[in-house]
Amino acid sequence: MYLRSLHLRHFRNYRDQEITFDAPKTILVGENAQGKTNLLEAVELLATLRSRRASRDRELVYQEERQAQIAATVERLGVAHELVMELRSSGRRSLKVDGQVLRRQADFLGQVNAVVFSSLDLELVRGAPETRRHWLDGVLLQLEPVYLGLVEQYRQILKQRNALLKQDPAAAGDKFSQMAFWDAQLATTGSRIMRRRARLLQRLEPLAAHWHRVISGGRETLTLTYRPQVPLPDPQASPEVIQAQFLAEIRAKAAAEHSLGSSLVGPHRDEVELCINGVAARAYGSQGQQRTLVLALKLAELELIEQVVRDPPLLLLDDVLAELDLQRQNQLLEAIQERVQTLVTTTHLGSFDAGWLKAAQILQVQGGQLFPDKTGDGIP
Repeated sequence: MYLRSLHLRHFRNYRDQEITFDAPKTILVGENAQGKTNLLEAVELLATLRSRRASRDRELVYQEERQAQIAATVERLGVAHELVMELRSSGRRSLKVDGQVLRRQADFLGQVNAVVFSSLDLELVRGAPETRRHWLDGVLLQLEPVYLGLVEQYRQILKQRNALLKQDPAAAGDKFSQMAFWDAQLATTGSRIMRRRARLLQRLEPLAAHWHRVISGGRETLTLTYRPQVPLPDPQASPEVIQAQFLAEIRAKAAAEHSLGSSLVGPHRDEVELCINGVAARAYGSQGQQRTLVLALKLAELELIEQVVRDPPLLLLDDVLAELDLQRQNQLLEAIQERVQTLVTTTHLGSFDAGWLKAAQILQVQGGQLFPDKTGDGIP
């Protein structure tokens, strides 16, 4: 996969900016709050339809404008495609591929594949379980676009069920039969999500363990374990078996759920356990170890996407490369080589390995505008 060009109009702090990418590596250099991360966010939106920094589309639209647009030319397996995403302050999006308006957002997924590594990803180690669930779901969205519909359906079911749990039984009519209906819906959709997450982690773990072993010089062993709130007898078990287990857990927690007015069973409460040498990774205080672990996860994600879609994804590195020591930089460079197009942001070029600078197109970012860097030191 190769991102040939990007055109941002009224997106974040970009008024009207076109970029042509003419090297396997592009380094975006500039001070903070100039628009470096915004550019990577635009590419990530094309890949996942989600922003990790905005909950509503109106946050992505420039100041008082009503609409923003992200347009891109992407080459996949030797064929160029024109992509357009229009974001509105009102919240309605429109998506086009090669001039054709898409009726479903899921049909846009897979047009761009990207792996993002930013400082936010350190929360994969030390953050709440929600962060790790969000990471798994983001990978699944790129590998199985149908997963978007599952997640949205589950969210609606959970919302309806929680509303019913909060109602006074005297005012809820036949609450028992209504609850039985939503229990069945939650178990059916939740089981499908759990099975996909479990299978994904089974495929990611050996890849991540390999990269972690390489980066750590063989001194550490990484294990990833899926800890669903509903115990899975086997990720390959039939949906009926998992649904039966799901309903049994609901019955076991029924009293607590009605007391709290909230659903306590389901994939919205799952955990992914990250362990180094058998010890929970969050117990390790070293930032170096945390970066090694997250880098291993990202390389595993990149490798798995490449295996499944048979085309290397884009790699977006947001202000993290300069924080990696020379050994980790070299491991990353060796892993991606020239076959993976990489966009990197940084505030300075001083700590970059010469191999990165030699292969890179360097652009200066100032106030939502891009300028070619002619000096090699980040000054236009």
